[in-house]
Amino acid sequence: MDRLKKQLCAAVKASLTGKKAYPPEAGRDLWNAFQGLSGTRTYNPAGPNPIQPSEIAAWCQLMRLPLEPRHVEILIAMDAAWLDHAYARTKAPDGVKVLPQISQMPITTALLDAMMG
Repeated sequence: MDRLKKQLCAAVKASLTGKKAYPPEAGRDLWNAFQGLSGTRTYNPAGPNPIQPSEIAAWCQLMRLPLEPRHVEILIAMDAAWLDHAYARTKAPDGVKVLPQISQMPITTALLDAMMG
Protein backbone atom coordinates (compact mmCIF):
# COMPACT_ATOMS: atom_id res chain seq x y z
CA MET A 1 0.00 0.00 0.00
CA ASP A 2 2.92 2.37 0.56
CA ARG A 3 3.86 2.07 -3.09
CA LEU A 4 0.32 2.84 -4.20
CA LYS A 5 0.21 5.83 -1.83
CA LYS A 6 3.47 7.21 -3.26
CA GLN A 7 2.29 6.74 -6.84
CA LEU A 8 -1.04 8.46 -6.21
CA CYS A 9 0.58 11.35 -4.33
CA ALA A 10 3.04 11.75 -7.21
CA ALA A 11 0.12 11.83 -9.63
CA VAL A 12 -1.58 14.54 -7.55
CA LYS A 13 1.61 16.64 -7.55
CA ALA A 14 2.05 16.13 -11.30
CA SER A 15 -1.50 17.21 -12.05
CA LEU A 16 -1.10 20.34 -9.93
CA THR A 17 2.09 21.39 -11.73
CA GLY A 18 0.45 21.08 -15.14
CA LYS A 19 2.06 17.79 -16.08
CA LYS A 20 0.16 14.76 -17.30
CA ALA A 21 -0.98 12.70 -14.31
CA TYR A 22 -0.69 8.94 -14.58
CA PRO A 23 -2.43 7.37 -11.60
CA PRO A 24 -1.85 3.62 -11.39
CA GLU A 25 -4.68 1.39 -12.55
CA ALA A 26 -4.90 -0.17 -9.08
CA GLY A 27 -5.66 3.26 -7.63
CA ARG A 28 -8.19 4.43 -10.21
CA ASP A 29 -11.13 4.25 -7.75
CA LEU A 30 -9.14 6.20 -5.15
CA TRP A 31 -8.12 8.76 -7.77
CA ASN A 32 -11.77 9.28 -8.79
CA ALA A 33 -12.86 9.47 -5.14
CA PHE A 34 -10.19 12.10 -4.41
CA GLN A 35 -11.22 14.17 -7.42
CA GLY A 36 -14.85 14.11 -6.28
CA LEU A 37 -14.00 14.91 -2.67
CA SER A 38 -11.59 17.67 -3.63
CA GLY A 39 -14.30 19.28 -5.73
CA THR A 40 -16.43 19.72 -2.63
CA ARG A 41 -13.60 21.15 -0.54
CA THR A 42 -14.41 24.05 1.78
CA TYR A 43 -12.26 27.16 2.11
CA ASN A 44 -11.51 29.60 4.91
CA PRO A 45 -10.01 33.10 4.71
CA ALA A 46 -6.50 31.63 4.84
CA GLY A 47 -7.09 29.07 2.10
CA PRO A 48 -8.41 25.56 1.53
CA ASN A 49 -9.42 23.23 4.35
CA PRO A 50 -8.33 19.60 4.48
CA ILE A 51 -10.82 16.89 3.58
CA GLN A 52 -12.25 15.54 6.82
CA PRO A 53 -12.67 11.80 7.49
CA SER A 54 -16.39 12.41 8.05
CA GLU A 55 -16.63 13.79 4.51
CA ILE A 56 -14.90 10.67 3.19
CA ALA A 57 -17.35 8.46 5.11
CA ALA A 58 -20.32 10.41 3.73
CA TRP A 59 -18.87 10.19 0.20
CA CYS A 60 -18.48 6.42 0.55
CA GLN A 61 -22.11 6.07 1.63
CA LEU A 62 -23.43 8.26 -1.18
CA MET A 63 -21.40 6.54 -3.87
CA ARG A 64 -21.77 3.07 -2.32
CA LEU A 65 -18.02 2.69 -2.48
CA PRO A 66 -16.69 0.47 0.30
CA LEU A 67 -13.31 1.80 1.41
CA GLU A 68 -11.06 0.21 3.98
CA PRO A 69 -9.07 2.24 6.54
CA ARG A 70 -5.92 1.84 4.42
CA HIS A 71 -7.74 3.43 1.49
CA VAL A 72 -8.83 6.36 3.66
CA GLU A 73 -5.20 6.75 4.73
CA ILE A 74 -4.20 7.04 1.07
CA LEU A 75 -6.91 9.64 0.42
CA ILE A 76 -5.68 11.70 3.37
CA ALA A 77 -2.09 11.47 2.06
CA MET A 78 -3.26 12.62 -1.38
CA ASP A 79 -5.07 15.52 0.29
CA ALA A 80 -1.90 16.43 2.21
CA ALA A 81 0.03 16.55 -1.07
CA TRP A 82 -2.69 18.77 -2.55
CA LEU A 83 -2.64 21.09 0.48
CA ASP A 84 1.18 21.30 0.44
CA HIS A 85 1.00 22.58 -3.12
CA ALA A 86 -1.83 25.00 -2.33
CA TYR A 87 -0.04 26.53 0.65
CA ALA A 88 3.41 26.52 -0.97
CA ARG A 89 2.48 29.69 -2.85
CA THR A 90 1.91 31.57 0.41
CA LYS A 91 5.22 30.59 2.01
CA ALA A 92 8.24 32.84 1.80
CA PRO A 93 11.56 31.47 0.56
CA ASP A 94 14.02 30.31 3.21
CA GLY A 95 15.98 33.13 4.82
CA VAL A 96 13.47 35.84 3.87
CA LYS A 97 11.78 37.71 6.69
CA VAL A 98 8.11 38.38 6.14
CA LEU A 99 6.14 41.07 7.91
CA PRO A 100 2.58 40.30 8.93
CA GLN A 101 -0.02 41.57 6.50
CA ILE A 102 -1.55 44.83 7.66
CA SER A 103 -4.76 46.10 6.17
CA GLN A 104 -4.85 49.63 4.82
CA MET A 105 -8.51 49.86 5.85
CA PRO A 106 -9.23 50.83 9.46
CA ILE A 107 -11.40 48.52 11.54
CA THR A 108 -14.97 49.74 11.80
CA THR A 109 -17.98 48.23 13.50
CA ALA A 110 -19.47 47.32 10.10
CA LEU A 111 -16.24 45.57 9.06
CA LEU A 112 -16.04 43.71 12.36
CA ASP A 113 -19.67 42.59 12.00
CA ALA A 114 -19.00 41.42 8.45
CA MET A 115 -15.98 39.38 9.53
CA MET A 116 -17.40 37.92 12.75
CA GLY A 117 -21.02 37.54 11.70
